[in-house]
Amino acid sequence: MTEPHPPAALRVLSYNVHRWGDDREALARVVRACAPDVMLVQEAPTWWGTRRKRRAMAATFGLRYIAASARNAVLVADSIDLVQPLHWRIWRPFVRRRLRFIATQLPGGAVGGRVTVGSAQVALVVCHLGLHLLGRQHELDQVLRGCRSFGTPFLLVGDLNETPDGPVWKRLAEEGLVDLGADAGPTFSSSDPQRRIDGALLTPGVRGRVLPIPASVAGDLPKASDHLPLLIELHL
Repeated sequence: MTEPHPPAALRVLSYNVHRWGDDREALARVVRACAPDVMLVQEAPTWWGTRRKRRAMAATFGLRYIAASARNAVLVADSIDLVQPLHWRIWRPFVRRRLRFIATQLPGGAVGGRVTVGSAQVALVVCHLGLHLLGRQHELDQVLRGCRSFGTPFLLVGDLNETPDGPVWKRLAEEGLVDLGADAGPTFSSSDPQRRIDGALLTPGVRGRVLPIPASVAGDLPKASDHLPLLIELHL
């Protein structure tokens, strides 16, 4: 029996699934139509029975739950071997203040792992940055340290909670990362897309592009989540 060869191209789906709290059947149709090898989830279900919920969600997509941190999770297809899964918490203040507005913030985190594409390895990392402008920049420093710890080229995806004219995107460009979604259009909200706040950033040396979401599930997108997904194809 011969060992399976690593794929020459990898399909990665980045998706804020809104806590798996909208139309679950519509969401499953969108994910299955995208046919990802790896799915990088933001706002995965949490609270009571967190791991059970995430495994159940992954099963509806035909994927396996691998690892998570805070509300981020990694799911993979049966044919994919994700190694060295790492997850780390992102420090952010519990209370967020702006002028007279005071709100609490949920803990942050990032999670990722290495996969083999062709003859090389690449790390896949997902994060969800917070709502505070200065806080996001501090969180990004922590995310990038984790990305570099893999010692390989990496793809960083996530809900950045900021449009591309903001300081987080500027910092990512200064790091030399390529913005794969520059021409992909707005990602929020799914019912009336006006802002691009979801990113897919790739280190040089890896070829990647954002693919269109299959037209067959266009009607499911507003029902599945409040964000639109990013479907990325990687080549090495």
